[in-house]
Amino acid sequence: MNLENQTAIVAGATRGAGRAMAIKLGETGATVYVTGRTTRQEISPMQRKETIEETAALVKEAGGIGIPVKVDHTDEEQVKMFINKVNEEQNGQLDILVNDVWGGDPLTEWGKDVGDHNLQKGLQMQKQAVQAHFITSHYAVPLMKKKNSGLIVEVTDGIDYEYRGNFYYSLAKISNIHMAKAMAEDLKDNNITSIALTPGFLRSEAMLDLFGVTEENWKEGVKVEKHFIASETPFYIGEALKHLALDPDVRRFNGRTLSTWELSDIYGFKDVDGTQPHWGNYFKKHVEK
Repeated sequence: MNLENQTAIVAGATRGAGRAMAIKLGETGATVYVTGRTTRQEISPMQRKETIEETAALVKEAGGIGIPVKVDHTDEEQVKMFINKVNEEQNGQLDILVNDVWGGDPLTEWGKDVGDHNLQKGLQMQKQAVQAHFITSHYAVPLMKKKNSGLIVEVTDGIDYEYRGNFYYSLAKISNIHMAKAMAEDLKDNNITSIALTPGFLRSEAMLDLFGVTEENWKEGVKVEKHFIASETPFYIGEALKHLALDPDVRRFNGRTLSTWELSDIYGFKDVDGTQPHWGNYFKKHVEK
């Protein structure tokens, strides 16, 4: 099976999980619109070197069609113009929407409670990680309704409603979970599947830089954070998304929050190094006390 005739949007595909998910959809032959704020001409407040043009090129290299579009998903007018572009270029067809906009790492003040955390940073996090998602869904869903089918994926962190160590971070990630469930209910008569998807301990470009390691010597990062030993590359969640997109019975997951480790058990896929990281088991044994 392949997705050669399908159109996907990965919102927030400049790097990390978003980039990997776009590439994996490219492997299926899909046409993938990759959005973000960093281009070859302009860098975002994240101050990272990765660009949406690079992601689009990697999608093409993988076998798909990659289309980079600079979009700030917190800006309603930009999102509206972007969805109109997709509508016009793809004759109204949109099959997959991945809401992966985040950018909250520099906004999270770990160790500070709701009264001490910078309020403006907390509000900005909700704007980027929550409002951006439902603004994008608001304009994208009508395209799916026309075809009476589609897959919406809300990328989150964690599988439950438990506190995640920071008020604003927790609020954002749990909101993503509930948005997926709420859209599943709203759109159940339109044959549109909506799920939340979480990685485990993500070994992203930013995390590698934070720990001062590369993908080649990443295990040295355990000296900084012992639980890094159970980390996974962004391509693991990319594989998870690819298998969901190719699954003819994906609606059995409608409204659920899924994880890379659960889906690797179901579909049998592996990370790039041939392993099957299982953050759920690791967390219960080594983190949860």
